Amino acid sequence: MIKGCIFDLDGVIVDTAKYHYLAWKELADDLGFDFTKSDNEQLKGVSRMHSLDILLKIGNKQFNEETKLKFAENKNKVYLEYIMKMTPGEILPGVIDFLKELKSKKIKIALGSASKNAMTILTQLKLTDYFDTVIDGTNVNKAKPDPEVFLKGAQSLNLKPEECIVFEDAKAGIEAAIKGGFKCVGIGSIDNLGKANYTMQGFYGITFGKIVELIN
Repeated sequence: MIKGCIFDLDGVIVDTAKYHYLAWKELADDLGFDFTKSDNEQLKGVSRMHSLDILLKIGNKQFNEETKLKFAENKNKVYLEYIMKMTPGEILPGVIDFLKELKSKKIKIALGSASKNAMTILTQLKLTDYFDTVIDGTNVNKAKPDPEVFLKGAQSLNLKPEECIVFEDAKAGIEAAIKGGFKCVGIGSIDNLGKANYTMQGFYGITFGKIVELIN
């Protein structure tokens, strides 16, 4: 029986990928190479430092750890400037109705995100009251596809993995959910997220009951 739902943040509840892309692209421009939206797909669902490593590999650049930490810090400052301007109007269609339905059915709700800015974003979007627990980049040591973030989310809800559904938009996130023993729903293209129990474009018009029916 499903008793909890664990949500990734970026691309599931809100589209912050565009802000990540703009911040990473600014860094790439400063370093003298092109970073495309297609390249940015590789960064979805992974940690900040791992994302930086991928970006530098794309640009065929190498730096010491101290310099890389400065790059990551500067990227985050640019990203924060974008997200501090976010409003609840940027919440993806259908998300609020879905969260309200979960609350009405007494389904526990967790956030499981690699982002270290998750609480800032939830606060900007006025969504904090919907979540029973938030596990983010400040609580975990291992990046997806390691299932640590979801396992900690389930543990914090006092639930077993098989009692939870994970909602993810990234291949690494789907892999993490499967490794952790969770049912998972992919948000996006079935071409990228085909290993999920079910794939959909978004939450608009979907109900919790329908999701449970489709994943079983």
